[in-house]
Amino acid sequence: MIVQLKKQPDIFNTSSTFSTFISAFESTCRPQKMEWINDWISPSLLKSLHLIFVVTWFAGLFYIVRLFIYHVEAQSRAETAKKVLTAQYKIMERRLWYIITWPSMILTLLIANWMLFKYYDSYLSTSWMLLKLGFVGLLVAYHLGCQVIYNQLHREKFRFSSLQLRLWNEVATVLLFVIVFLIVYKRLDFWKGIIGFLALALLLMLGIKWYKKLRKEDETEALEAQSEEHRETLKSQPDN
Repeated sequence: MIVQLKKQPDIFNTSSTFSTFISAFESTCRPQKMEWINDWISPSLLKSLHLIFVVTWFAGLFYIVRLFIYHVEAQSRAETAKKVLTAQYKIMERRLWYIITWPSMILTLLIANWMLFKYYDSYLSTSWMLLKLGFVGLLVAYHLGCQVIYNQLHREKFRFSSLQLRLWNEVATVLLFVIVFLIVYKRLDFWKGIIGFLALALLLMLGIKWYKKLRKEDETEALEAQSEEHRETLKSQPDN
C-alpha cells in the first residue's frame, strides 16, 4: 500500500514570497485606492500655494536689494558704525536670501510646472502664456543677478553705487507688472504693452530722480544743522 503524502507549501520559496509581496503592493496602490490624493491636491490648492510663494518670492527680491543699498551706503559711515552695520546687513541678507527668497523661487517654479503640465497644458499653445514664461525666465535671471551682487558684497567688493542698485530694484517692479497683466488679461496687445511698459519705466525714473533730489536736500539741511550746532558750541566756549 502506497501512502501519498500531501505536499506542503514551501514558505521559504523566495520567488513565491516576492510574487505575493508584489501582488499585495499592486492591490494597495491601485489608482482607485489613491483617488483621495488627486481630490486633495486640486488645481485650487496648487493655485493658492503658487500665489503664496510668488508673493514671498517678490517680497524677498524687493527687500534684498534694499538691504544691498543700505549695505553699500554703510561704507561711507565712520569706521565703528561701518563695521557694526556691515556685519548686521550681512546677517539680514543671508537669512532673507537663503531662508525665504531662494526656497520661494524654487517652490514657485515647481508648483507652476506641476499645474501647467498636469492641468493647463493647452495654454502652452497660446501666445500670452509663452510670453509670460519668457518674462518669468527674465525674473529668474534677475534673481541670479541678485545672487551675483550678494556674493560680491559678502566678499567686500562694492561695484555698484546705491543709485545703480535703486535702478536695479525697479527691474523686479516692471517684471511684476508685466507678468500680472498677462495673467489677468490673457491676451497680447503689442502696442498697448509697449506704451504701458514705457509709461511705467518713465514713472519709475521720475520717482527715483525725485527721491534723489529730496535726499540731497535732506543731507544739505543736516549738514547745515551740524555746522550751526558746531558754531553755537564754539560761541559758548570761554575765550582763553
